[in-house]
Amino acid sequence: MIPALVPRWLLVPAALGTLFVALPIVAMALTVDWGSFGSLITSDASTDALLLSLRTGATSTVLCVLLGIPLAVVLARTTGTGATLLRSLVLVPLVIPPVVGGIALLQAFGRRGLLGSTLDVLGVQVAFSTTAVVLAQTFVAMPFLVLSLEGALRTAGTRYEDVAATLGAGPTAVFRRVTLPLALPGLVSGTILAFARCLGEFGATITFAGSLQGTTRTLPLEIYLQREGDPRAAVALSLVLVAVAVLVIGLTRARRDTLTGGLS
Repeated sequence: MIPALVPRWLLVPAALGTLFVALPIVAMALTVDWGSFGSLITSDASTDALLLSLRTGATSTVLCVLLGIPLAVVLARTTGTGATLLRSLVLVPLVIPPVVGGIALLQAFGRRGLLGSTLDVLGVQVAFSTTAVVLAQTFVAMPFLVLSLEGALRTAGTRYEDVAATLGAGPTAVFRRVTLPLALPGLVSGTILAFARCLGEFGATITFAGSLQGTTRTLPLEIYLQREGDPRAAVALSLVLVAVAVLVIGLTRARRDTLTGGLS
């Protein structure tokens, strides 16, 4: 039901926007070779790519959570020029082309990069490995979690944290027992969106990690390669990726509504 306060004229551009987004997806579904769909998405290369995407995406999401939560808290609870500069830096991966992100990662962690010689001494090869896939996915996905969680923290405010502090709770106790529970819906949404972004990452991955089957060739890379050799397989795999994205977004909304209802 459309609320009474929503102007009716907004329905027309809203419908056009919906059509613009939905039409390409519907067109892709209509052109899929459904008779061969199963075989197209279960080939060895496709299965390897899907499993690699899920494995690296899960690992990258864990890194996003471990690094993104502290960043979001710092950004939400501090002000000034330093916080503004930090926020701009954290959000850079959102606005630069992914291939530029891949080049930046290569310059930092590649064999001839800033940390390359140090990593070589330690016997660690990052570029063009599965580790490179994880780093690329984390680089492009972490801003989604930081933005979502920072917004939730700012919305929650500091009132309950201040009360807990006056009652004798230390900063860590306040963070663990007050801050995180209040921002849990935003954290869950940001985590799931970060995972979805990891699954869809292409540019930084192919630049920094390459495309080696079973090692660095994730599902988006496999789709790109199949587009040249077998367009039917590319369309089928694209539809699989869209289906996963829709499922992830649906889970995000459902989980957030559940958490919001439980906390209200």
